[in-house]
Amino acid sequence: MPIPLTRPFPGDCTIARGRFRPQPKETGKRLRINDQIRISPVRLIDEEQNPVGVVELDDAKARATDAGLDLVEVSPGSPGADGRPPVCKIMDYGKWKYAQQKKEQKAKAHAKKSELKGMRLRPNIDTHDLELKVKKAREFLEDGDKVQFVMLFRGRQMAHKGLALGQMRNITEMLADVSKIEQDPKMMGRRATMLLAPDKGKKDATDSKREREAASDAGPNAG
Repeated sequence: MPIPLTRPFPGDCTIARGRFRPQPKETGKRLRINDQIRISPVRLIDEEQNPVGVVELDDAKARATDAGLDLVEVSPGSPGADGRPPVCKIMDYGKWKYAQQKKEQKAKAHAKKSELKGMRLRPNIDTHDLELKVKKAREFLEDGDKVQFVMLFRGRQMAHKGLALGQMRNITEMLADVSKIEQDPKMMGRRATMLLAPDKGKKDATDSKREREAASDAGPNAG
């Protein structure tokens, strides 16, 4: 007799599609606010960041309500009769949470992975084109990306490869304030390559110097 197909075989582990969806993980710091706070007394900090001292929880909630703000537990207390009371602040919790999200987004943006950008050059590149290439490379480096310069040689151009490599060294000098050499200029067959990496320390020092110079120039004209 044929086996009916209305029931699965014993041990059949087939899972129907679309039935299981994992819950998204919630990120960020979660704090107890208002009625979520249970422990009394609390050490209170008011909306002006002034320490009030240890007060009963109901008194702290009333102060927050009168100010039109939230009571937020920023540091949990220690359990036990001799434990430390939780620290609570009177603040606009929604505004604080929004500011925290913006900080996290900014931190993620700064922590982006470095990319490798390519920059092709000709041995006989003119001054204007070279300046444009260097300007673009500077933008990449300041954005945290590495830049690889590649110079291709054709026919008789190989006879002048020494001058071309010297031109690459000039590029490193033009970008020395924002970069460091990760690979010196070198020949590989009919091409010369060089790799520059961003140098945040140099960039910060250069920015600080420019700010000081700008402030110095503006000083005599102030007022």
